[in-house]
Amino acid sequence: MSLADIPVPRLTTANASPLQHIEEVVLNHVADIEKWFREGFEKTPAPITSSVDLRNASFKLAPVDTNLFPAGFNNLNKDFIPLCVQAVQSVLLDGRSGSECTEVLLIPESHTRNTFYLQSLSRLRDIFVKAGFVVRIGSIDETIKEPREFFLDGGEVLIVEPIEYKNGRIQLHDFEPSLVLLNNDLSAGIPEKLVGLKQQIHPPVELGWGSRLKSSHFQYFEQVVTEFSQLIDIDPWLINPLFKRINDIDFMAKEGIAQLADAVEELLLAIGKKYNAMGITERPFVVVKADNGTYGMGVMMVHDKAEILNLNRKQRTRMSASKSSRKVSKVIVQEGVPSFETVASGAVAEPVVYMIGQYVVGGFYRVHQGRGKYENLNAPGMHFEPLAFAEACNVPCEAGRAVDVANRFYVYGVVARLAALAAAREIAANGGNK
Repeated sequence: MSLADIPVPRLTTANASPLQHIEEVVLNHVADIEKWFREGFEKTPAPITSSVDLRNASFKLAPVDTNLFPAGFNNLNKDFIPLCVQAVQSVLLDGRSGSECTEVLLIPESHTRNTFYLQSLSRLRDIFVKAGFVVRIGSIDETIKEPREFFLDGGEVLIVEPIEYKNGRIQLHDFEPSLVLLNNDLSAGIPEKLVGLKQQIHPPVELGWGSRLKSSHFQYFEQVVTEFSQLIDIDPWLINPLFKRINDIDFMAKEGIAQLADAVEELLLAIGKKYNAMGITERPFVVVKADNGTYGMGVMMVHDKAEILNLNRKQRTRMSASKSSRKVSKVIVQEGVPSFETVASGAVAEPVVYMIGQYVVGGFYRVHQGRGKYENLNAPGMHFEPLAFAEACNVPCEAGRAVDVANRFYVYGVVARLAALAAAREIAANGGNK
């Protein structure tokens, strides 16, 4: 069986949330969906690596974030490393990286003290090595002047080397890469040494969090969902979070706060109207977060515009800066999606789906014992539980059968691939992978 015949692995992890309507519609259109994805990714190739945070409210399943520089590969189920390897081989042999691509330069974050990130980096490197590529790790961190060894659990050694700039290309002193794979989200902006290079970098540096906007991504996602919803005749709202973008805000100077409060109110009213029409009894809420940034920083859940108008200094300070201490001047107000997923302990969880190219290769649950279904789980105190799968080569059950957990992850994978297709269009609109 070829990789093209394996949309996603099958999930065997039980969860508490019914998604019968969404699942039934998706499972009745599998052939159409897979054909649509093949054609879509042929036009706009997916990012080489990506991950998508999903929220399952039982009445709605939607992505809330799409990361083009995912860490967390160490949290994936080890049994499915072969699927990751096969995905890499397929993606890097599709022509966009050149038929002679054999050497990969992996550019990491500067989290040299974060052992979990180093484990993720090691897993990512090993996947590409097992796929048949020569992989070296080159850092843009100015403090790394010579090769540095990092010792991981189990005796593994990770070597990070300083990059060199030569003739408009980056390389190591004895290594000229065919492909540069960026696993650094560039939250602090694009370093001078990565500007104007004459070689391929995936993803483009322009889509680092120093310049990329969440709201721009969700505009592309909205377009993708509109097309997809017409294909399978489903209400697009069921898989798409409403949102608004607010610019020119200064939390510390209290500038733009009134405009933000009005946007919150408008979105809450729109969500409430939808809830009423569908007989949903949940209380609407929105998520206000920095429009560019990651790590769950600069995020707050809001149920009423008064919460924005009455922000105290501590709250304004927390919202005023994102990763790398970048000042927040733009925010996205996004429809809040309750997470009705729980793990065996009863803790609230949300699935995170990982992709290599257009292929779903695994995922995990982000779990937080101290947070509720309306709260941000990407916060200190969270932990990760790998998704458990059945056989890797299974496709969804045939249409008409009762929905079971073996199909649940297929639906997660469909929504995640919609986000990956949106990211593909986002990359293409920014000049593609040059």
